[in-house]
Amino acid sequence: MTSKIVPCIWLTDQAEQAAAFYTSAIGGRILATSYFPESSDNPSGRPPGSVLTVEFEVRGQRLTALNGGGNGEFRINPSISFFIEMGSAPAVDRMYAALSAGAHTLMGPDSYAWSERYAWVQDRYGVSWQIMATDAPGTRVIPSLLFSGEQQGRAEEAMEYYTHLFDNSSIETVSRFTSSDAGPEGKVAHARFVLESTPMVAMDSAVEQPFTFSEALSLQVMCADQAEIDRLWNALTEGGRPSQCGWLADRFGVSWQIVPARMDAWMTTADTAARDRVFQALMPMTKIDIATLESAARGETTAFGSR
Repeated sequence: MTSKIVPCIWLTDQAEQAAAFYTSAIGGRILATSYFPESSDNPSGRPPGSVLTVEFEVRGQRLTALNGGGNGEFRINPSISFFIEMGSAPAVDRMYAALSAGAHTLMGPDSYAWSERYAWVQDRYGVSWQIMATDAPGTRVIPSLLFSGEQQGRAEEAMEYYTHLFDNSSIETVSRFTSSDAGPEGKVAHARFVLESTPMVAMDSAVEQPFTFSEALSLQVMCADQAEIDRLWNALTEGGRPSQCGWLADRFGVSWQIVPARMDAWMTTADTAARDRVFQALMPMTKIDIATLESAARGETTAFGSR
């Protein structure tokens, strides 16, 4: 089944290296590569025709590595991390060893109340991985949202909002901080929910943190048609902040990209002229207009606007 929710990692110019590292260390494969226009400059400052994105899959979870450029204004932090559920303690240790080269260890590896073996590592690119031994068969990679900073304490509110907004979604389990815990009593210590059939985790930070959600790690939603784009864009920007090219930050500060499922095909076609036209049509947009991108792909128009 094609993933509907695809996390996107904003990097300056290391998308190819990061995707190769993750697929080797965790186990997976490269799916597709897209390129900046060859015919013009681009906002990232990257060379014309260079790599824009690398789509890859690790243990069933699809992700995107983006060469977004910039001067580090979007810094990856642990507000969005990834659980890697392993079948045994030795498997945790092997995964930790693979990811920890050049990394910063946040916890472990050790035995904790919630798992016989657990480690939390921030890798060489800044992405956080929580590696945990569980009874679940096989190995799973699960995106996790940590509500911290100004969003601390809003995990349950966010889960309820998201699961009502998205199809094929539900809250599965919620564990709360008690009076004997270090975290805020009654708030979410750990919760599992499903978003568009994608397993997710949500937590409230137990302590105050100097970080919260940012564009550095966003969630792409691959939409079937313009009606779905319109519905999700209008809902998620309410109380949030619209941005460029289908990006937005919602009322909780989480960054989303509301994009057509066909975007990958347009941006990875062997027709370089069509790729360039689609990219140039996309740049002025806030909410994405599929009809305009389709016309650009076919070469039917040269005047592009935003919807």
